[in-house]
Amino acid sequence: MQILLAEDDDGVAAALVEVLYDHGHVTRRVRYGSEVMTYHRSSDLLLLDLGLPDIDGLDVLRALRAVSDLSVVVLTARGDERSVVRGLRLGADDYLVKPVRLAELLARIETVTRRTAAKGAPAMRTVRAGDVEVDLDARRVRVGGAEVELTTKEFDILAVLAGRAGTAVSREQLLDEVWGDAHHAVSRSLDVHLTQLRGKLRRPELLTTIRGFGYRFGDLGT
Repeated sequence: MQILLAEDDDGVAAALVEVLYDHGHVTRRVRYGSEVMTYHRSSDLLLLDLGLPDIDGLDVLRALRAVSDLSVVVLTARGDERSVVRGLRLGADDYLVKPVRLAELLARIETVTRRTAAKGAPAMRTVRAGDVEVDLDARRVRVGGAEVELTTKEFDILAVLAGRAGTAVSREQLLDEVWGDAHHAVSRSLDVHLTQLRGKLRRPELLTTIRGFGYRFGDLGT
């Protein structure tokens, strides 16, 4: 498993990396909260210290949850009830207070990843809404039986939305998954590509804009 470790203490980080390696996990250690937003997409789980030097860990968690459902285990010295409650409400899957027994940490990681895997049903690889069919594996789109040619970015946008058909997807999450970083992507590019995509699909109601949040795929009658 690819683990992202956000920890500013070199001694703690080295010990954790060693233990995780001994148990078959590949760990990327980062010191700053900003690096979490850079590397989270290539990780299976985040171990997050709250006392990071640039951004409070709770703010990192809040920003991460706007764009990703990555499993997060908070590992911190903050054991007060307010911090624990805030961490869990912001979307942490588990919350451990230092010092933590390594066997317990490994067990919690295993439990979180098992729970996350159980929640994820097999992905639907062909999505249909009305007479629109999106084949996510073949990267092909048909409307009314006729194939529609899309650019790479247009299909990437459609695939993110179709892969979550019927579910609202935030603008930040869409930017993050298509361009790689919601905080640096050119937001205007998304608007242009969505306009072109809607024009090619000729089904205005297929991609619904949710004002102030994002978009949803699949409001056509079936």
